[in-house]
Amino acid sequence: MKITKICCIGAGYVGGPTMAVIANKNPHIKVTIVDINQARIDAWNDPDASNLPIYEPGLAEIVEETRGKNLFFSTEIDKAIDESEMIFISVNTPTKTYGKGKGMAADLKYVELCARNIADVATTDKIIVEKSTLPVRTAQAIKSILDNTGSDVKFDILSNPEFLAEGTAIQDLLNPDRVLIGGESEDAIESLASIYGSWVPEHQILKTNVWSSELSKLTANAFLAQRISSINAISELCEKTEANVDEVAKAIGMDSRIGPKFLKSSVGFGGSCFQKDILNLVYIARSYNLHAVADYWEQVIILNDHQKRRFADHLISTLYNTVSGKKIGFLGWAFKKDTNDTRESAAIYVADHLLNEQANIAVYDPKVSNEKMQSDLNHLNTRTEEENSKLVQATKTPYEALKGAHAVAIMTEWDEFKTYDWKKIYSEMKKPAFIFDGRNILDKSEMENMGFEYSSIGQ
Repeated sequence: MKITKICCIGAGYVGGPTMAVIANKNPHIKVTIVDINQARIDAWNDPDASNLPIYEPGLAEIVEETRGKNLFFSTEIDKAIDESEMIFISVNTPTKTYGKGKGMAADLKYVELCARNIADVATTDKIIVEKSTLPVRTAQAIKSILDNTGSDVKFDILSNPEFLAEGTAIQDLLNPDRVLIGGESEDAIESLASIYGSWVPEHQILKTNVWSSELSKLTANAFLAQRISSINAISELCEKTEANVDEVAKAIGMDSRIGPKFLKSSVGFGGSCFQKDILNLVYIARSYNLHAVADYWEQVIILNDHQKRRFADHLISTLYNTVSGKKIGFLGWAFKKDTNDTRESAAIYVADHLLNEQANIAVYDPKVSNEKMQSDLNHLNTRTEEENSKLVQATKTPYEALKGAHAVAIMTEWDEFKTYDWKKIYSEMKKPAFIFDGRNILDKSEMENMGFEYSSIGQ
């Protein structure tokens, strides 16, 4: 099938950047991103690129180059579905918060709603591409819904998982390690492969069956998260034995069989994928009675939760076992640098732990708003919204967040944090002035020479 029009349902962290790059590299294809959220679509259409709903280095430039030419953002979902030959499903698949599989299984209600919407609207043959991260065999459910519409419309289902790291998503799209396409129809696979083929070398486009493609996505994230939990487990041992976790990571990373990536010890991993995908894997394994497999992968999450709790407990014990009424300055709220995404960010859980001890928290993050921070904390339902807004405040500058603070907690590895006037910060903090570097980004001896009491991870 010759593709001239693409529709993407979902204008989020995956749909937005992916479609912007596809449109940029395929000027002959009209790409329309649709979403029910009018405010989000308005933000994508805002002439001021700094107001895009997603911050990702390089994204604004690509959107400006293609928007209005062959890249469009709209709330007219039915119209875009009807016109397109290929439809990407890129909606949220959060972990279930209710019913069977609560806290582990992926909630597929938005995916199913998309499939039913497509079934109701489509009058011509369509290729449906799963872009959302989904549990294995979801394609079968989508196909079952689409094949039982009673119409003559033919639907081919492909799995095309994303392997984007937030903060480097545009580079990951422009120079991917691989593009994975799973499906049963060779023609449909080739239609999608030719779109990627306009900039991705053929040998980097992998074609598999649909089940392998779906499982590869969950497995890739599980392996990456496992590496972080592994080095974080060693970080605790390092602190007891006077080893240095960064030196250990460098030594093992030089082994070609292991490699250096994802061996950076920290306060714990966050983001929309790692925890969700591992819990999904655990749930799938349990549903097939593979309990040893489930227990193995669940341990990655248990260790990550332990690392966040350990960081907060260490801060409390160092501040003479009480943070009640004390000001703690947070640097960073996003789950990693170069993104405004806060999903599952370590900062949320460390803050929650400290708030249980009645701390006052002032936060500075270059890309995250006070509204988002409040929403993240309120979502936990630990205390009332009024209590959260009273105890946690975002500040306009880092110096404001740290002035008069008893301690600094570095939660995100933003590069700018290294460049601050730390002498000024020291002079304006309560003494002794403590730094808890959850990302190991500052120089320990330099900080100690200024007078700080400095704690890092795994040192």
